[in-house]
Amino acid sequence: MARRRPVSNLLALAVLTVVVQRPMHPYEMASVLRSRGKDQDMPIKWGSLYTVVRNLEKHGLLEAVESGRQGARPERTVYRITDAGRREADDWTRELLREPRREPSAFEAGLSVMAGLGPDEVAPLLRRRLELLEEQIEAGRAALEEERAELPRLFLVESEYALAMRRAQAGWVRSLLAELDGGTFPGLAEWQAHHRTGEMSPDVADLANRGRPAD
Repeated sequence: MARRRPVSNLLALAVLTVVVQRPMHPYEMASVLRSRGKDQDMPIKWGSLYTVVRNLEKHGLLEAVESGRQGARPERTVYRITDAGRREADDWTRELLREPRREPSAFEAGLSVMAGLGPDEVAPLLRRRLELLEEQIEAGRAALEEERAELPRLFLVESEYALAMRRAQAGWVRSLLAELDGGTFPGLAEWQAHHRTGEMSPDVADLANRGRPAD
């Protein structure tokens, strides 16, 4: 079971895994994280970086080792990871790899209210999504092939996973579209009728209002 983290923002984990290499000031941390595309792997709000670093220091996971100024630049504090910070980064990484979590996406949110639109409108929207997914899949595949020539696979597994998830989503959308276009989607006639007349059948209305139990 996931335990409560002293600093729960995933940016904190990204910072710890970067500073473990060598002491850095926050501006350098941000530069390294951006260069590695970490903002594509986890939800990062760059404006909160300094707050996260201060919180990591407050909880003994980072410590300041020096502070200095170069020319007219603002004073910069260099931080290094502590032994407690190393343990926290390792434990957090183990938890993320070990424990599946429900992480609803914006697409799931859209699907959950899809009944508010008619099937004749939903199908073209899904077709457009599929087109964009296929473009992203091709771009991701090409980028991954280039990266494989320069980096060990160990540092590319998150890109492989992202590509696999896009391919899975594209396959699922393609299957759903086949049902909508072929008229085999269960309840399609009632859904169409609702948007023609503005009245939903009692059974469908009951299902829409009931919702789903929490995970």
